[in-house]
Amino acid sequence: MDGVLVIDKPKGVTSHDVVYMVRRKLGIKKVGHTGTLDPIATGVLPILIGKATKLSDRLTASNKEYIAEFKFGIQTDSLDITGNVTHASAMIPSEDSLRKELENFTGDILQEPPIYSAIKIKGKKLYEYARAGEEIEIPKRQCTIYSMKLLDSSENRFIIYINCSSGTYVRSLIRDIGLKLKSFATMTELRRVSTGKFNLDISVNKEQLENCSLDILENKLIPIDKALELEKIELPVEMYTKITNGVICKVNHVYDVNSEYNIYCKNITLVLENICIITMYGVSR
Repeated sequence: MDGVLVIDKPKGVTSHDVVYMVRRKLGIKKVGHTGTLDPIATGVLPILIGKATKLSDRLTASNKEYIAEFKFGIQTDSLDITGNVTHASAMIPSEDSLRKELENFTGDILQEPPIYSAIKIKGKKLYEYARAGEEIEIPKRQCTIYSMKLLDSSENRFIIYINCSSGTYVRSLIRDIGLKLKSFATMTELRRVSTGKFNLDISVNKEQLENCSLDILENKLIPIDKALELEKIELPVEMYTKITNGVICKVNHVYDVNSEYNIYCKNITLVLENICIITMYGVSR
């Protein structure tokens, strides 16, 4: 069984917990995911099964969409409501000022990741420094906010939509918005509604995963070629033995050297067999 199964991760479990659930259900060890969702977060978590595990880096780089809820007046060490309060303020910004600030944050921005995150610095994950009480300088990282908008608010409860690049920390984004508005802000809930082409409409929730048959789950599986969304190149069957033995073969076509392709031979995706890299180096006439 090879492909991508989109899980709607429930609150309170880790991404690895979901991987374990899928392994146990399918009886397959070769299972991974495309990027961590914090335990507090819910929503789209693409699970990679079989040969699809080799696509992890590629699929993790996709853009994301989130619905985030937060409150003003406090900031915690983890930048979400599960952490310990480190700063407090009585300042609650208005809806109008928040809307304007959301516009100011669109585009390329620099943000400092949360200390409670899995980013590695000097061989250790940031949360390991935090738990040990060690101070560490956290370099800022660039990310892109494509759009944000205020969806709802009531008293000190604000819900926003975020469309952003991979690598964006919503907790850090909310912290920075609070600071710009001369207050503090902390994320209270987070739901990922899409990552790349994967969205909630094609997801399987925990109850469905546990109770449905293997046949139904297999029907929910997204094939590797559809997950990649690349132009397909089918090589002649007679090339297979040469290619698998490292022989360079001439392809009698012209391909764009700046494009990427899903390369097949004998109905096998060669990229996933460690035979070809995914970028074609072009053949000119």
